Amino acid sequence: MIGANDRDGLNILLGCDRAWTRAQAEAVDADAARGVAGALAGVPVAIKDNLVTEHLPTTCASRVLEGYVSPFEATAVRRLRAQGAVILGKTNLDEFAMGSSTEHSAFGPTRNPVDPTRVPGGSSGGSAAAVAAGLCRIALGSETGGSVRQPAAFCGVVGVKPTYGRVSRYGLVAFASSLDQVGVFGASVDDAALGLQVIAGHDLRDATSAVHPVPSLRAAGDAPLLGVVVGRPREYFPASLDPRIAEACEVALDHLREQGAQVREVSLPHTDLAIPAYYVLAPAEASSNLSRFDGVRYGARVEGPGGLRGMYEGTRSVGFGPEVTRRILLGTYALSAGYYDAYYGKAMQVRRLIADDFARVFAEGVHVLLTPTTPSPAFALGAMSDPYEMYLSDIFTVTANLAGLPAMSVPAGHVDGLPIGVQLMAAPFDEVRMLAAGYTIERARLEAA
Repeated sequence: MIGANDRDGLNILLGCDRAWTRAQAEAVDADAARGVAGALAGVPVAIKDNLVTEHLPTTCASRVLEGYVSPFEATAVRRLRAQGAVILGKTNLDEFAMGSSTEHSAFGPTRNPVDPTRVPGGSSGGSAAAVAAGLCRIALGSETGGSVRQPAAFCGVVGVKPTYGRVSRYGLVAFASSLDQVGVFGASVDDAALGLQVIAGHDLRDATSAVHPVPSLRAAGDAPLLGVVVGRPREYFPASLDPRIAEACEVALDHLREQGAQVREVSLPHTDLAIPAYYVLAPAEASSNLSRFDGVRYGARVEGPGGLRGMYEGTRSVGFGPEVTRRILLGTYALSAGYYDAYYGKAMQVRRLIADDFARVFAEGVHVLLTPTTPSPAFALGAMSDPYEMYLSDIFTVTANLAGLPAMSVPAGHVDGLPIGVQLMAAPFDEVRMLAAGYTIERARLEAA
């Protein structure tokens, strides 16, 4: 199956080892024969290539880490393997998870399995494509501003971003540490819930990991919606929104009403400030996090004239692609003396306002919010040359990262033959009610098909 998808030119996997994969499967079979099979026994799982693994290289789709093999394994990956998952391979991404299309990979773009002329979304486009192409039913991705939900919508699969702190970030190569989260793709809501159930929980290795009990997430499929209040934020339904996407959201809201939910119009007035704030904060944190890739400690080294300084400049100039370089420069500028208060400090204030908007709505009795996941279906490869235009594809998703909320994308139909999704968001650590709404929308669509 891996070979078949490689021949199709989808460019989903950056690293795989068939002999190792077979050995994992045989070990799972042996465990099952001894009666010790885990919750994911024999389930193939793909891993975004910014989560470190001991056996396969971790490149972050960057030349600067080409050939790097970690001496340790990410907690999320270790927990999957402990439950019998078979690691299929490492998936393509935008370099260091910076992008919204998986076109910014040093090893070439991934194509959308639904329509190979289209992007799969990003930055976790390889993981979304792996599930959509049938390589696996569960894949791990990561989110900084919507990098699981947006590709899930573009590829017609389920993508879940948990509450910040719900899943350990230990072993996730940092992009913007206060926003980064490990997320899960599934072929169905139940698959995504199962994957999240396995990787969730406190981890002593991650200081930001929350000491919070993990409920039975798959039981959300049986949870009633009677009494659940679903908010419809008016700022996420602008007049410019594609009416076919707006209609898909209204149909999803009808499905929730039919199961007993109440729908209420709400307002999140600082939503339009989310993209500017995000694109100050995320590059600022990236400029700090990526300073470690200097040719000394990790991956590739390029010697240049001028001794040590020349080596630093050569390594980072050759090793980083244009999008990563752009964000490092933006972030360094925002943090520089004389500009910190005007840019970074102001963006942090906006982040607080956005989080307060959500807190107020939830305090007023709303349990779940429903919005479009993206303003459009998957765009054509190479169609967006303007970085700011590309950034706007995350316009409905970045707020959940800024506020640290759980959020997910559920398939909601097609526009021009391409998948689209609806987004569900909930209060911190209320993944159960969010998943319950997701199960309802999914069941209604399958019954109507």
